[in-house]
Amino acid sequence: QEQLVESGGGLVQAGGSLRLSCAASGRTFSTYTMGWFRQAPGKEREFVALISWSGDTTLYADSVKGRFTISRDNTKNTVYLQMNSLNSEDTAVYYCAKTRMPWTTAPGLNVYGSWGQGTQVTVSS
Repeated sequence: QEQLVESGGGLVQAGGSLRLSCAASGRTFSTYTMGWFRQAPGKEREFVALISWSGDTTLYADSVKGRFTISRDNTKNTVYLQMNSLNSEDTAVYYCAKTRMPWTTAPGLNVYGSWGQGTQVTVSS
């Protein structure tokens, strides 16, 4: 069964940086779009960024554009989220996710069928 395991979360001061990683099991990683989502307390889970199977296409939420960078290494079955210039509004549990179908690129939550357990990111002001 597919497993996604996030790491790299933690406590950081405003203006700081963190790099999240998501390691995927399975042999089909390179044919699926991967996404990062986040959920703050009392709020719905929201899209943060995605990267297509080849890495050629990326998409970001307006709130993180210019500050966050998504990347992937298909040889390591891993997707990354580099987060710079963090602020308190970035505090949330961050989840990586894999699309239900291969060769599909879209930001909607229902497009993603496999989810990690989440990693907490806390930004102190």
